[in-house]
Amino acid sequence: MREITPLTSGDCFTIFSRVKSDFDFPLHYHEELELNFIMNARGAKRTIGDHIGEIDDLELVLVGSNLPHVWQTYKCKSKEIKEITIQFHKDLFDEKFLRRNQLSFIRKMFERSTRGILFSKETIVQIMPRLTVLGQKQGFDSVLELLSILHDLSVSRNMHTLSDATFSGAEFSYNSRRIDKAFEYMNQKFQKNSTLGEVPKLVNMTDVSFSRFFKTRTGITFIDSLLELRLGQASRMLIDTTQSVSEVAYNCGFNNISNFNRLFKKKKGCTPKEFRESYSYGNRVFI
Repeated sequence: MREITPLTSGDCFTIFSRVKSDFDFPLHYHEELELNFIMNARGAKRTIGDHIGEIDDLELVLVGSNLPHVWQTYKCKSKEIKEITIQFHKDLFDEKFLRRNQLSFIRKMFERSTRGILFSKETIVQIMPRLTVLGQKQGFDSVLELLSILHDLSVSRNMHTLSDATFSGAEFSYNSRRIDKAFEYMNQKFQKNSTLGEVPKLVNMTDVSFSRFFKTRTGITFIDSLLELRLGQASRMLIDTTQSVSEVAYNCGFNNISNFNRLFKKKKGCTPKEFRESYSYGNRVFI
């Protein structure tokens, strides 16, 4: 469901603060970025893109533009769930402004938010007091404080990306033609049994040099990146098609259904069948 948020074109952001006993809003998406803080809802279920997981007592997530998301009561027993939601325009920062050196961390955080970002408990504890009083500030002071909060979040440690890039259509710039060429090849050949040996030849590097170069630039190995791409495609197909799990596995480059189920559960915390059922349930809430 596409949500039309109450944020007007004339405002920089909007903020909601509420105490409730359960989560009743359906799976949805919107153009605005959303910073969502939740307290005292241990056991609730979080769905961000193709990520599904249970939350702890403290939760702070930055959801990017048009990324499907929902929180469900699930195993949560609390009757006093506190939630603060901040929504702001995706063009709150002009693109040229974001390219300035001093904004580099915020720019990178916004790029990562297309997959959803979960912040560490240490970061939440530090930011929480400022989030709770942000709604009391007015005008220019409120905007300055929001920018300050976003900056502090962008330089925080141990933030965790949630959804796979392939699912959300996220695009990242690594400032490397070789990396761009490698990803272009992977996106074209992910269904086939691509090996590490094929890609270095395309970029005129040895296997060892390319492996080291790829991990330095992207933060993960080539094999892990290819697996993430395949699983992201599989997640999307499980949601968008009626193909069987076996068909999805084969069409995403997995020739062994048992291996596909094992890798999927290790990455997503549930089997492909459970993932499809869980996501379908979230959609049925608002049909």
